[in-house]
Amino acid sequence: MTFDFDCIIDRRVTGCIKWHAYGADVLPMWVADMDFAAPEPVIAALRARVEHGVFGYEAHPAALVEAIVARLQQLYGWTVAPEAIVFLPGVVTAFNLAAQAFIDPGDGLLIQTPVYPPFLGAAGTANAVTHSMELTRNADGYYSVDYDLFARTITDRTRLFLLCNPHNPVGRVFRAEELTRMAELCLRHNLLICSDEIHCDLIFNGHRHIPIAALAPEIAARTITLMAPSKTFNIAGLHCSFAVIPDAELRRRYLAARRGIVESVNVLGYTAALAAYQEGQPWLEALLRYLEANRDFVVAFVREHLPGVTVASPEGTYLAWLDCRAAGIPGNAHTFFLKEARVAVNDGATFGAGGEGFVRLNFGCPRALLAEGLARMQAALNQL
Repeated sequence: MTFDFDCIIDRRVTGCIKWHAYGADVLPMWVADMDFAAPEPVIAALRARVEHGVFGYEAHPAALVEAIVARLQQLYGWTVAPEAIVFLPGVVTAFNLAAQAFIDPGDGLLIQTPVYPPFLGAAGTANAVTHSMELTRNADGYYSVDYDLFARTITDRTRLFLLCNPHNPVGRVFRAEELTRMAELCLRHNLLICSDEIHCDLIFNGHRHIPIAALAPEIAARTITLMAPSKTFNIAGLHCSFAVIPDAELRRRYLAARRGIVESVNVLGYTAALAAYQEGQPWLEALLRYLEANRDFVVAFVREHLPGVTVASPEGTYLAWLDCRAAGIPGNAHTFFLKEARVAVNDGATFGAGGEGFVRLNFGCPRALLAEGLARMQAALNQL
Protein backbone atom coordinates (compact mmCIF):
# COMPACT_ATOMS: atom_id res chain seq x y z
CA MET A 1 0.00 0.00 0.00
CA THR A 2 1.13 3.55 -0.69
CA PHE A 3 0.27 6.63 1.35
CA ASP A 4 0.63 10.25 0.24
CA PHE A 5 2.02 12.16 3.19
CA ASP A 6 3.23 14.89 0.83
CA CYS A 7 -0.35 15.97 0.10
CA ILE A 8 -1.04 19.43 1.55
CA ILE A 9 -4.54 19.55 3.04
CA ASP A 10 -6.20 22.91 3.65
CA ARG A 11 -6.99 22.90 7.36
CA ARG A 12 -8.05 26.53 7.61
CA VAL A 13 -11.53 25.57 6.39
CA THR A 14 -12.12 23.36 9.45
CA GLY A 15 -11.55 25.85 12.26
CA CYS A 16 -8.72 23.83 13.79
CA ILE A 17 -6.74 25.40 16.62
CA LYS A 18 -3.38 24.83 14.97
CA TRP A 19 -4.15 26.85 11.85
CA HIS A 20 -6.41 29.51 13.39
CA ALA A 21 -4.43 30.65 16.42
CA TYR A 22 -2.27 32.99 14.34
CA GLY A 23 -2.63 35.10 11.20
CA ALA A 24 -3.28 33.69 7.74
CA ASP A 25 0.32 34.39 6.71
CA VAL A 26 1.77 32.40 9.63
CA LEU A 27 2.94 28.84 9.10
CA PRO A 28 1.91 26.90 12.25
CA MET A 29 4.47 24.38 13.51
CA TRP A 30 3.46 24.37 17.16
CA VAL A 31 0.58 22.37 18.68
CA ALA A 32 1.15 18.61 18.58
CA ASP A 33 -1.20 17.41 15.91
CA MET A 34 -0.13 16.35 12.42
CA ASP A 35 -1.20 17.76 9.07
CA PHE A 36 -1.93 14.33 7.61
CA ALA A 37 -5.29 12.69 6.93
CA ALA A 38 -6.12 9.82 9.27
CA PRO A 39 -5.85 6.26 7.91
CA GLU A 40 -8.51 5.41 5.35
CA PRO A 41 -9.93 2.53 7.46
CA VAL A 42 -10.56 5.03 10.26
CA ILE A 43 -12.32 7.42 7.90
CA ALA A 44 -14.39 4.57 6.44
CA ALA A 45 -15.41 3.33 9.89
CA LEU A 46 -16.46 6.82 10.93
CA ARG A 47 -18.41 7.28 7.71
CA ALA A 48 -20.28 4.00 8.25
CA ARG A 49 -21.06 4.88 11.86
CA VAL A 50 -22.37 8.32 10.89
CA GLU A 51 -24.54 6.83 8.16
CA HIS A 52 -26.15 4.57 10.77
CA GLY A 53 -27.73 7.78 12.00
CA VAL A 54 -28.36 7.00 15.68
CA PHE A 55 -25.97 8.43 18.28
CA GLY A 56 -27.34 7.44 21.63
CA TYR A 57 -25.36 6.50 24.71
CA GLU A 58 -22.96 3.71 23.93
CA ALA A 59 -20.77 1.45 26.05
CA HIS A 60 -17.19 0.91 25.02
CA PRO A 61 -16.93 -1.95 22.54
CA ALA A 62 -15.51 -5.20 23.86
CA ALA A 63 -13.59 -5.54 20.61
CA LEU A 64 -11.63 -2.39 21.44
CA VAL A 65 -10.61 -3.76 24.84
CA GLU A 66 -9.53 -6.98 23.14
CA ALA A 67 -7.52 -5.04 20.55
CA ILE A 68 -5.73 -3.02 23.23
CA VAL A 69 -4.93 -6.06 25.36
CA ALA A 70 -3.58 -7.89 22.29
CA ARG A 71 -1.56 -4.84 21.24
CA LEU A 72 0.10 -4.48 24.65
CA GLN A 73 1.03 -8.16 24.58
CA GLN A 74 2.34 -8.06 21.02
CA LEU A 75 4.37 -4.86 21.29
CA TYR A 76 5.70 -5.10 24.83
CA GLY A 77 5.13 -8.62 26.07
CA TRP A 78 2.88 -7.02 28.68
CA THR A 79 0.00 -9.18 29.85
CA VAL A 80 -2.89 -6.99 30.95
CA ALA A 81 -6.30 -8.16 32.14
CA PRO A 82 -9.25 -6.64 30.23
CA GLU A 83 -10.69 -5.13 33.41
CA ALA A 84 -7.49 -3.07 33.83
CA ILE A 85 -8.46 -0.88 30.82
CA VAL A 86 -10.26 2.36 31.74
CA PHE A 87 -11.41 4.64 28.91
CA LEU A 88 -11.15 8.41 29.24
CA PRO A 89 -11.71 11.43 26.98
CA GLY A 90 -8.06 12.51 27.00
CA VAL A 91 -4.67 11.94 28.60
CA VAL A 92 -4.56 15.41 30.18
CA THR A 93 -7.91 14.67 31.81
CA ALA A 94 -6.53 11.29 32.88
CA PHE A 95 -3.45 12.55 34.70
CA ASN A 96 -5.33 15.39 36.34
CA LEU A 97 -7.81 12.79 37.54
CA ALA A 98 -4.92 10.79 39.00
CA ALA A 99 -3.82 13.89 40.92
CA GLN A 100 -7.34 14.34 42.25
CA ALA A 101 -7.65 10.69 43.23
CA PHE A 102 -4.33 10.15 44.98
CA ILE A 103 -2.99 13.47 46.27
CA ASP A 104 -4.30 15.36 49.29
CA PRO A 105 -4.08 19.17 49.56
CA GLY A 106 -0.54 20.17 50.42
CA ASP A 107 1.00 16.92 49.18
CA GLY A 108 3.52 16.84 46.34
CA LEU A 109 3.53 15.74 42.72
CA LEU A 110 6.93 15.06 41.13
CA ILE A 111 7.61 16.15 37.53
CA GLN A 112 10.69 16.45 35.32
CA THR A 113 11.16 19.67 33.37
CA PRO A 114 11.19 20.93 30.71
CA VAL A 115 7.92 19.11 30.09
CA TYR A 116 4.55 19.26 28.36
CA PRO A 117 2.93 22.39 29.87
CA PRO A 118 -0.21 20.73 31.36
CA PHE A 119 2.13 18.78 33.68
CA LEU A 120 3.03 22.07 35.35
CA GLY A 121 -0.53 22.65 36.52
CA ALA A 122 -1.53 19.11 37.47
CA ALA A 123 -0.68 19.51 41.16
CA GLY A 124 -2.76 22.65 41.37
CA THR A 125 -5.91 20.81 40.32
CA ALA A 126 -5.63 18.87 43.60
CA ASN A 127 -4.53 21.88 45.68
CA ALA A 128 -1.17 20.15 45.94
CA VAL A 129 2.41 21.27 45.39
CA THR A 130 4.66 20.68 42.38
CA HIS A 131 7.96 19.02 43.26
CA SER A 132 10.02 19.71 40.16
CA MET A 133 13.44 18.53 39.01
CA GLU A 134 15.21 19.37 35.77
CA LEU A 135 16.39 16.75 33.36
CA THR A 136 20.14 17.00 32.75
CA ARG A 137 21.07 18.39 29.35
CA ASN A 138 24.47 17.28 28.13
CA ALA A 139 26.72 19.29 25.80
CA ASP A 140 25.38 17.43 22.75
CA GLY A 141 21.78 18.27 23.66
CA TYR A 142 21.00 14.76 24.90
CA TYR A 143 18.92 14.65 28.10
CA SER A 144 19.35 12.21 30.97
CA VAL A 145 18.07 11.73 34.52
CA ASP A 146 20.13 12.71 37.56
CA TYR A 147 19.00 10.02 39.99
CA ASP A 148 20.54 11.72 43.00
CA LEU A 149 18.56 14.85 42.18
CA PHE A 150 15.48 12.70 41.60
CA ALA A 151 15.84 11.27 45.12
CA ARG A 152 16.54 14.66 46.70
CA THR A 153 13.45 16.18 45.09
CA ILE A 154 11.21 13.62 46.78
CA THR A 155 10.01 14.71 50.22
CA ASP A 156 7.91 13.00 52.85
CA ARG A 157 4.89 14.76 51.27
CA THR A 158 5.53 13.59 47.68
CA ARG A 159 2.81 11.15 46.67
CA LEU A 160 2.84 10.82 42.89
CA PHE A 161 5.42 10.82 40.08
CA LEU A 162 4.09 12.06 36.74
CA LEU A 163 6.35 10.60 34.04
CA CYS A 164 6.41 11.63 30.38
CA ASN A 165 7.76 8.86 28.14
CA PRO A 166 8.41 9.27 25.26
CA HIS A 167 9.32 12.67 26.54
CA ASN A 168 7.66 15.81 25.24
CA PRO A 169 9.44 18.09 24.35
CA VAL A 170 12.99 16.71 24.53
CA GLY A 171 12.29 13.60 22.42
CA ARG A 172 13.87 11.00 24.70
CA VAL A 173 12.63 7.42 24.74
CA PHE A 174 13.81 6.24 28.13
CA ARG A 175 15.73 2.96 28.23
CA ALA A 176 14.87 0.03 30.49
CA GLU A 177 17.66 0.81 32.94
CA GLU A 178 16.55 4.44 33.24
CA LEU A 179 12.95 3.47 33.86
CA THR A 180 14.01 0.83 36.36
CA ARG A 181 16.08 3.31 38.38
CA MET A 182 13.21 5.80 38.51
CA ALA A 183 10.69 3.09 39.41
CA GLU A 184 12.91 1.75 42.19
CA LEU A 185 13.17 5.22 43.72
CA CYS A 186 9.40 5.61 43.55
CA LEU A 187 8.81 2.27 45.22
CA ARG A 188 11.41 3.02 47.89
CA HIS A 189 9.63 6.28 48.75
CA ASN A 190 6.11 4.84 48.36
CA LEU A 191 5.21 7.00 45.36
CA LEU A 192 2.56 6.09 42.84
CA ILE A 193 3.53 6.47 39.19
CA CYS A 194 1.31 7.99 36.54
CA SER A 195 3.01 7.53 33.16
CA ASP A 196 1.90 9.58 30.15
CA GLU A 197 2.88 7.37 27.21
CA ILE A 198 0.72 8.98 24.54
CA HIS A 199 3.60 9.05 22.01
CA CYS A 200 4.45 5.37 22.59
CA ASP A 201 3.80 4.35 18.96
CA LEU A 202 5.94 7.13 17.47
CA ILE A 203 9.39 5.62 17.98
CA PHE A 204 12.28 5.83 15.52
CA ASN A 205 14.73 3.15 14.42
CA GLY A 206 17.23 2.13 17.05
CA HIS A 207 14.90 2.82 19.95
CA ARG A 208 12.14 0.89 21.69
CA HIS A 209 9.29 2.03 23.89
CA ILE A 210 8.97 0.19 27.20
CA PRO A 211 5.94 0.88 29.40
CA ILE A 212 7.31 1.46 32.89
CA ALA A 213 4.57 -0.78 34.30
CA ALA A 214 5.74 -3.65 32.10
CA LEU A 215 9.10 -3.84 33.91
CA ALA A 216 7.86 -5.85 36.89
CA PRO A 217 4.59 -6.79 38.64
CA GLU A 218 5.45 -4.73 41.73
CA ILE A 219 5.88 -1.65 39.50
CA ALA A 220 2.64 -2.34 37.63
CA ALA A 221 0.82 -2.53 40.98
CA ARG A 222 1.83 1.08 41.69
CA THR A 223 1.37 2.51 38.19
CA ILE A 224 -1.33 4.12 36.08
CA THR A 225 -0.29 4.03 32.41
CA LEU A 226 -1.91 6.44 29.97
CA MET A 227 -2.03 5.73 26.24
CA ALA A 228 -4.15 6.71 23.25
CA PRO A 229 -4.45 6.30 19.48
CA SER A 230 -4.84 10.07 19.17
CA LYS A 231 -1.29 11.21 18.38
CA THR A 232 -0.44 7.99 16.54
CA PHE A 233 -3.27 8.11 14.02
CA ASN A 234 -3.94 11.88 14.12
CA ILE A 235 -7.41 11.59 15.68
CA ALA A 236 -6.86 13.76 18.76
CA GLY A 237 -10.07 15.71 18.17
CA LEU A 238 -12.11 12.56 18.75
CA HIS A 239 -10.98 12.39 22.39
CA CYS A 240 -10.36 8.71 23.04
CA SER A 241 -7.67 7.55 25.44
CA PHE A 242 -7.28 4.87 28.06
CA ALA A 243 -5.58 4.13 31.34
CA VAL A 244 -4.09 0.76 32.21
CA ILE A 245 -4.52 0.18 35.96
CA PRO A 246 -3.71 -3.43 36.88
CA ASP A 247 -4.18 -3.01 40.64
CA ALA A 248 -7.83 -3.40 41.61
CA GLU A 249 -7.70 -1.00 44.58
CA LEU A 250 -5.96 1.75 42.58
CA ARG A 251 -8.53 1.25 39.85
CA ARG A 252 -11.42 1.47 42.31
CA ARG A 253 -10.14 4.76 43.73
CA TYR A 254 -9.49 6.14 40.26
CA LEU A 255 -12.98 5.27 39.07
CA ALA A 256 -14.50 6.73 42.24
CA ALA A 257 -12.71 10.04 41.60
CA ARG A 258 -14.14 10.34 38.09
CA ARG A 259 -17.74 9.63 39.10
CA GLY A 260 -20.09 12.43 38.06
CA ILE A 261 -17.20 14.57 36.77
CA VAL A 262 -15.33 12.85 33.93
CA GLU A 263 -17.46 11.48 31.13
CA SER A 264 -16.57 8.45 29.06
CA VAL A 265 -15.53 8.49 25.41
CA ASN A 266 -17.95 9.49 22.69
CA VAL A 267 -19.21 6.98 20.16
CA LEU A 268 -17.09 8.29 17.27
CA GLY A 269 -13.97 8.20 19.42
CA TYR A 270 -14.55 4.51 20.12
CA THR A 271 -15.24 3.85 16.44
CA ALA A 272 -12.04 5.55 15.27
CA ALA A 273 -9.87 3.89 17.93
CA LEU A 274 -11.09 0.41 17.06
CA ALA A 275 -10.53 0.90 13.34
CA ALA A 276 -7.08 2.39 13.96
CA TYR A 277 -5.89 -0.47 16.14
CA GLN A 278 -7.42 -3.18 13.95
CA GLU A 279 -6.53 -1.83 10.49
CA GLY A 280 -4.16 1.13 10.83
CA GLN A 281 -0.79 -0.61 11.15
CA PRO A 282 0.29 -0.36 7.47
CA TRP A 283 -0.43 3.38 7.55
CA LEU A 284 1.49 3.74 10.82
CA GLU A 285 4.54 1.94 9.45
CA ALA A 286 4.59 4.24 6.43
CA LEU A 287 4.05 7.28 8.65
CA LEU A 288 7.04 6.36 10.81
CA ARG A 289 9.29 6.18 7.76
CA TYR A 290 8.07 9.60 6.63
CA LEU A 291 8.43 11.16 10.08
CA GLU A 292 11.92 9.75 10.47
CA ALA A 293 12.93 11.34 7.17
CA ASN A 294 11.36 14.61 8.34
CA ARG A 295 13.30 14.36 11.59
CA ASP A 296 16.56 13.85 9.74
CA PHE A 297 15.73 16.78 7.44
CA VAL A 298 15.13 19.05 10.45
CA VAL A 299 18.32 18.01 12.23
CA ALA A 300 20.47 18.46 9.12
CA PHE A 301 18.87 21.81 8.24
CA VAL A 302 19.26 23.22 11.75
CA ARG A 303 22.88 22.19 11.94
CA GLU A 304 23.75 23.53 8.48
CA HIS A 305 21.53 26.59 8.07
CA LEU A 306 20.35 27.97 11.42
CA PRO A 307 23.40 29.69 12.93
CA GLY A 308 23.60 29.43 16.70
CA VAL A 309 20.69 26.97 16.94
CA THR A 310 21.33 23.40 18.05
CA VAL A 311 19.16 20.29 18.21
CA ALA A 312 19.55 16.69 19.35
CA SER A 313 17.93 14.10 17.11
CA PRO A 314 14.62 13.03 18.71
CA GLU A 315 14.31 9.34 19.53
CA GLY A 316 10.52 9.50 19.34
CA THR A 317 7.54 11.88 18.85
CA TYR A 318 7.31 14.32 15.92
CA LEU A 319 8.64 17.25 17.95
CA ALA A 320 12.07 18.87 17.72
CA TRP A 321 13.50 20.80 20.69
CA LEU A 322 15.62 23.66 19.35
CA ASP A 323 18.15 25.44 21.55
CA CYS A 324 18.25 29.05 20.38
CA ARG A 325 20.26 30.53 23.24
CA ALA A 326 23.42 31.08 21.19
CA ALA A 327 21.67 32.43 18.09
CA GLY A 328 21.87 36.09 19.12
CA ILE A 329 18.10 36.46 19.00
CA PRO A 330 16.97 39.64 20.74
CA GLY A 331 14.44 38.73 23.41
CA ASN A 332 12.17 35.69 23.16
CA ALA A 333 12.88 33.18 20.36
CA HIS A 334 9.21 32.23 19.93
CA THR A 335 8.26 35.89 19.49
CA PHE A 336 11.18 36.47 17.12
CA PHE A 337 10.26 33.63 14.77
CA LEU A 338 6.58 34.57 14.86
CA LYS A 339 7.26 38.22 14.03
CA GLU A 340 10.25 37.97 11.71
CA ALA A 341 9.71 34.57 10.04
CA ARG A 342 5.92 34.25 10.35
CA VAL A 343 6.42 30.77 11.78
CA ALA A 344 4.62 29.70 14.96
CA VAL A 345 6.63 27.43 17.24
CA ASN A 346 6.09 26.76 20.93
CA ASP A 347 7.85 28.98 23.46
CA GLY A 348 10.23 26.82 25.46
CA ALA A 349 9.63 28.90 28.59
CA THR A 350 6.10 27.45 28.80
CA PHE A 351 7.63 24.00 29.42
CA GLY A 352 9.00 24.99 32.81
CA ALA A 353 12.53 25.25 34.19
CA GLY A 354 15.15 24.46 31.59
CA GLY A 355 12.98 25.59 28.70
CA GLU A 356 14.04 29.23 28.52
CA GLY A 357 15.70 30.04 25.20
CA PHE A 358 14.28 26.97 23.44
CA VAL A 359 11.43 26.47 20.99
CA ARG A 360 9.52 23.31 20.10
CA LEU A 361 8.92 22.63 16.41
CA ASN A 362 6.33 20.14 15.10
CA PHE A 363 7.64 18.27 12.05
CA GLY A 364 4.51 16.15 11.59
CA CYS A 365 3.62 17.80 8.29
CA PRO A 366 4.26 17.44 4.55
CA ARG A 367 7.92 17.93 3.67
CA ALA A 368 7.19 21.01 1.56
CA LEU A 369 5.63 22.82 4.54
CA LEU A 370 8.51 21.77 6.77
CA ALA A 371 11.07 23.04 4.27
CA GLU A 372 9.21 26.33 3.91
CA GLY A 373 9.05 26.88 7.65
CA LEU A 374 12.72 26.18 8.18
CA ALA A 375 13.66 28.41 5.22
CA ARG A 376 11.66 31.25 6.76
CA MET A 377 13.47 30.77 10.06
CA GLN A 378 16.82 30.76 8.25
CA ALA A 379 15.99 34.02 6.47
CA ALA A 380 14.99 35.66 9.75
CA LEU A 381 18.23 34.61 11.46
CA ASN A 382 20.29 35.79 8.50
CA GLN A 383 18.91 39.30 9.06
CA LEU A 384 20.39 39.53 12.56
